[in-house]
Amino acid sequence: MTTTVAIVGRPNVGKSTLFNRLVGKRLALVDDRPGVTRDRREGEGRLGHLSFRVIDTAGLEEAKAETLEGRMRAQTETAIDDADVLLFLIDAKAGITPSDRTFADLARKSGKHTILVANKAEAKGSQAGSLDAYSLGLGDPVELSAEHGDGMADLVRALSVFVADEGDEVEEETDEERARRPIRVAVLGRPNAGKSTLINALLGEDRLLTGPEAGITRDSIAVDIEHHGVALRLFDTAGMRKRARIEDKLEKLSVADGLRAARFAEVVVVLIDATHPFEEQDLRIADLAEREGRAVVLALSKSDLVQDQPGMAARMREEADHWLPQVKGAPVVMVSGLTGDGLDRLVRAIQQTYQVWNRRIATNPLNRWLIEMTSDHPPPAVSGRRIKLRYMTQPKARPPSFVLFCSRADALPESYLRYLVNKLRTSFDLPGVPIRLTLREKDNPYAEKE
Repeated sequence: MTTTVAIVGRPNVGKSTLFNRLVGKRLALVDDRPGVTRDRREGEGRLGHLSFRVIDTAGLEEAKAETLEGRMRAQTETAIDDADVLLFLIDAKAGITPSDRTFADLARKSGKHTILVANKAEAKGSQAGSLDAYSLGLGDPVELSAEHGDGMADLVRALSVFVADEGDEVEEETDEERARRPIRVAVLGRPNAGKSTLINALLGEDRLLTGPEAGITRDSIAVDIEHHGVALRLFDTAGMRKRARIEDKLEKLSVADGLRAARFAEVVVVLIDATHPFEEQDLRIADLAEREGRAVVLALSKSDLVQDQPGMAARMREEADHWLPQVKGAPVVMVSGLTGDGLDRLVRAIQQTYQVWNRRIATNPLNRWLIEMTSDHPPPAVSGRRIKLRYMTQPKARPPSFVLFCSRADALPESYLRYLVNKLRTSFDLPGVPIRLTLREKDNPYAEKE
């Protein structure tokens, strides 16, 4: 008998986006406006080795039965009654709302198996919302991005408890399997920096339209290549100008498409014109990649035009670390799409940076490192009281993310945090990737006692 899975939650948390991903087609209309979905929609879902019937529902809203919203809610409640398993979605970026708590009670009272899903977990600031999700009392949240497909392996493991499989066991992705999977790489840069020419050179054919005019590329085009045994899925994107200069609607859509490619990517190659390096827009694009948590490779294109300048590569290395300290140590590769120079170095840099981006550090070495760092340079005393750094752990990679448990987290200066991040980068060899360091402090049980 086929298991039925219903996707439920308040409006605009990404239910239809997840439904489309599970059925493998854009069946459900998706828009930023809440309330687009009204009727429940059914489809044949497949995730990994699991097959099931999946129902997309309208956002749960508290409303009178005779209103449109009330009838939409009735449709959702019917779907809940028909379902064997509920995927209860919350928006990790927005955090827990009173509506989430109300409908979590509804899910509990239904008696159905419920899997709590923290969607939009790729967004900046989503970690706090994911942690708040524990307060709903529905177990550990599955963090994922329905739009980008991140975290779907965790959803497979959660669903496999309730959904009959096809005889295969759920297994962690092995290093060998990960090595075979193409690395997703977005190539970003200013207009006419040579992005399409570079990708054509890697492909060995004129797959993408090129020319001297700026702005030829409009859509983000994906191409698969294998270069010296390294599989890549490259996304060519439209050139990005300063926002104030963009007036044409089509260009706005093209840039937005490029930004989506950056969020979907694992490595971002920031292509910089070597004849005019490190202009303000180059720095903005690299900063965008860092804020999105992507690994960064800096490629200086048109190197054939500056090859007669001695010491150019060393000077570019120094300038990169000066202008982009947030990704200090990011590979700097001189390339030419016209002559093919530097392509091998670029692919090796992408592969190595991707491996750093996936790196995990065990808790014991981290805490030995923390003791050493605080002994050499203890945190400052604030109002005569020393801040205590208790212990440290790395909950996830992609990018490397660390949690530091301490006293008085709000009093720890930003300069000391930069000191710790810089030391993490050098001590554990983490060049060219964003490093996330979050402070946590345990509640004081005596804080509210008289």
